[in-house]
Amino acid sequence: MVQQIEQIREQQRVSWNKFSPGWKKWDELFMNFLKPMGDEIINQLNLEDTAVVLDVAAGTGEPGLTIASNLKGGKVFITDLAEDMLDIAKENAARRGIKNIETIACDVCELPFADHSFDAISCRFGFMFFPDMLLAAKEMARVLKPGGRIATSVWNVPEKNFWITATMGAINRNMELPAPPPGAPGMFRCSGDGVIAGILQQAGLKNIAVKEIAGKLNTKTTDVYWNVMNDVAAPVVAALSNADAAMREKIKREVSEAVNQKYPAQDILIDSSALVIYGEK
Repeated sequence: MVQQIEQIREQQRVSWNKFSPGWKKWDELFMNFLKPMGDEIINQLNLEDTAVVLDVAAGTGEPGLTIASNLKGGKVFITDLAEDMLDIAKENAARRGIKNIETIACDVCELPFADHSFDAISCRFGFMFFPDMLLAAKEMARVLKPGGRIATSVWNVPEKNFWITATMGAINRNMELPAPPPGAPGMFRCSGDGVIAGILQQAGLKNIAVKEIAGKLNTKTTDVYWNVMNDVAAPVVAALSNADAAMREKIKREVSEAVNQKYPAQDILIDSSALVIYGEK
C-alpha cells in the first residue's frame, strides 16, 4: 500500500509539473472561474488579521495569495506537490506585491510542520487527488491549532459540471477508456454525499458543514474552451493522445455542438458546481 501511494504521488507530481505551462497560460481565466469557491473558503475561515494560514495543494497560488493580501500581520504558507506550479505562485505574488507568503513543495501526507502550527487551513480542489485522503486530513488536523478551522472544496457530481463533462462525454462516446481502479484519484472522487465531511470527521474535526457553490467558466467561444481543456485537463490530454487526427476532429466537433446547443448565440459561460466543506479542531 505504501509503495502504491508513493507511486500515485510521484505520478501526480510529474503530471502537475507537466501541465504547469498550460495553467500559467490560462491562469487568469481559471482563477476567475474558481474565485467563488475560494471566496467561500475564505469566508468560512473567518480569519483574524494576524492569522498564520496553510494553503494546501495551492497550485498557482490561490486562495493563499488572496488570503495573504487580506491579512494585516499574518502569513500564509503556500504548499503544493509540484514545484513548477509553485514557481508560478511566486511570480503571481511578486506581480501583486504580496510578501507575507512562503512557498514549500511538499506532500500533504507528510507535512513538514510541527503540531499546532496554523490558525487555519485552506485546500481548494486538492482532496480528490490525494492518494490517501484520510491520512491527508489527519495531517492537516495535526498541524492545526486547537480551535483552528479547515475549509476545502471539491467538485460536485458530474451532472452539475458541464464544463468538464462536455469534453469527457464526447471522448467516452468515441473511445474505449480503461476504467480507473476504485478509489483512484479523479475529479469526481469526492462528489458523493458526505464523502469529505465523513473524512474530516474521522480525522477528529467537529462542527462540520457543507455548502454548494456555483461557478461559470467564461471561455467566450467554443474554440477557446477546447484549447483550455487541451492545455490544463490531464484526463482530456491523456485520452486524446491515443486518438488519431480524424478522431480528434470528430470529438472536437461533437464538443462544440454540445456546448453551442446548451449555450446558443451567446458568450460561452459554462456551468459548474462545487462543495465547500468546513470543519473545526
